[in-house]
Amino acid sequence: MKNNIIDMNYVILIILFVLIFFSFIYGMSVVHFEIFPFDFIKKLKISVLSDNNSIDDNSKIYENDFNSLIRFSTENEILNTRSELTNYIWNHNLPKNIIPQIDSNIYDSNYDDLKNLKKIDRITTVMDFEINSISYLFVAEKSNNKLIIYHQGHSGDFLNGKNTIEFFLNKGYSVLAFSMPLLGMNNQPMIDSSNFGTIQLTSHNHFKFINSINFSPIKFFVEPIFLSLNYVDKQFDFESYNFVGLSGGGWTAIIYSAIDDRISNTYSIAGSVPISYRSIQQNFGDYEQTLPELYNIANYFELYLLSSYGDSRKLLQVFNKYDPCTEKTF
Repeated sequence: MKNNIIDMNYVILIILFVLIFFSFIYGMSVVHFEIFPFDFIKKLKISVLSDNNSIDDNSKIYENDFNSLIRFSTENEILNTRSELTNYIWNHNLPKNIIPQIDSNIYDSNYDDLKNLKKIDRITTVMDFEINSISYLFVAEKSNNKLIIYHQGHSGDFLNGKNTIEFFLNKGYSVLAFSMPLLGMNNQPMIDSSNFGTIQLTSHNHFKFINSINFSPIKFFVEPIFLSLNYVDKQFDFESYNFVGLSGGGWTAIIYSAIDDRISNTYSIAGSVPISYRSIQQNFGDYEQTLPELYNIANYFELYLLSSYGDSRKLLQVFNKYDPCTEKTF
């Protein structure tokens, strides 16, 4: 009796194996030859994705007359808007004479496996409220004499973009890499506010507590780039500066390129969308992305034009449909 049970289990296992094998083979045939039930599965997939991505009343993108939102039409008006942005960010006091701290030819074990790397210069910028920015200049050994500015986003340290940095180095580009304020190697200082008490700055949204008529925290996002490029201008002779930014770094790329025409080509990946595209609350963005005082001077459509205006300048924005940075918006 016991042997019969064992034999029966053995037969069942063989039958299950055969069924699974032929099911797998048939499934592969359905995909490859598009035989039944390929059309049904395809329609079901489209239906499910459509249901999951349906647009409710809180996430609609409403029609706008975009031409009417662009308030300049002449070169003088464009240059005046750029000047207004610069004056707003630095309160009419562009830091032309400030020199960041330079530590040349440093060693960082995180990057000791990079090829075509001649040296790393560390550039440290210290700003108001002791907020700092630590950037690395990766100098290519065999250089095409062009510079890529790589800016990481809200995910943290530009170490997260090591593969991108390596890609450009291997192509002969030197790379100037940044993290956003308060992220990566950058500090998160304590401040004493007469109105709010002692606050540790750990989020960009904390910047609203130090924003005032005479001071814009937007400078924390762009001043390190400005000072670093001034250093690069004096020490190197690159043919062009090109900006690549991811997420919040893509936002920074557009803002910075709008105020500094030394940037030739700007590539923003999942970087920014206009205010009218931000109906979903969780996709509204941090302090810097929706600050009225900034976007009253130049809204996003105008910033896109400013960042690409000039001889041999261009802006390319990249959005991936199922990118978690952008899927709620699109």
